[in-house]
Amino acid sequence: MTDTTHAAPGIHYGAAPEVKQKHRAMWALGDYPAVAAEIVAPLGGVLVDACEVGPGHQVLDVAAGTGTVALPAARAGASVTASDLTPELLAVGERTARAEELDVAWHEGDAEALPYPDGSFDVTTSCVGVMFAPFHRAAAHELVRVTRAGGRIGLVSWTPEGFIGQMFSVMRPYAPPPPPGASPAPLWGSEPHVLDLLGDRVDEVDTARAHLPVDRFDDGAAFRDYFKTRYGPTIAVYRTLADTPERAAELDAALADLGDRHLSGGVMAWEYLLLTARRR
Repeated sequence: MTDTTHAAPGIHYGAAPEVKQKHRAMWALGDYPAVAAEIVAPLGGVLVDACEVGPGHQVLDVAAGTGTVALPAARAGASVTASDLTPELLAVGERTARAEELDVAWHEGDAEALPYPDGSFDVTTSCVGVMFAPFHRAAAHELVRVTRAGGRIGLVSWTPEGFIGQMFSVMRPYAPPPPPGASPAPLWGSEPHVLDLLGDRVDEVDTARAHLPVDRFDDGAAFRDYFKTRYGPTIAVYRTLADTPERAAELDAALADLGDRHLSGGVMAWEYLLLTARRR
């Protein structure tokens, strides 16, 4: 079965609702469902396996998008709640879950203020999702809070040094300044940063760096054009450059060069950090 509760009761956006609205709109740009299905999808299975998700588990996938983790977790027999700020992404995952008759509830929710009681879930996950919540400490607090004592937390995050982390570094000089107090998303892929965020509220922490092989692009220009039309953060940056075509051309060249430098034998290796831990 599948249940939908878009705009779930109890959702709140803290002190900066305009920031959340901008993030929601950004991830609705382009075609992130295609990026998730064509590139990111294998990471969902990685996280489900790492967290040993199985029948009887109550699982929350935070910043779930179209269900990269939620869907394979449900296929493994878990009862899953998928929470995301962007209802357009949830709707795509919901259609898949309905077609497969999977046990997934789809809730609109803010990763920094999750609308669930303390200790509600056996397993709490996020796959390249919660890392994009701008206020990292608030998001980390929520991940721990909603996990039961002894429950497992599992995260996959792009690393600062890896391909996607470098892509954001390339885009940063062309993007508007972040909101005050916000932290760069790829810091979630830095072991010291994420361990500091989780603190002494977790134990049995295990971290490992690995690479997602990506063989979709013939050259850096093909990568750039794919992200310019499908990936919300990249589209948003280019929109700010609409009146400065010379800067847009600079960014075009920089992203194509980044892609070319990371292609080897027709394959890119996108580094990510896999973290699992138990709540004390």
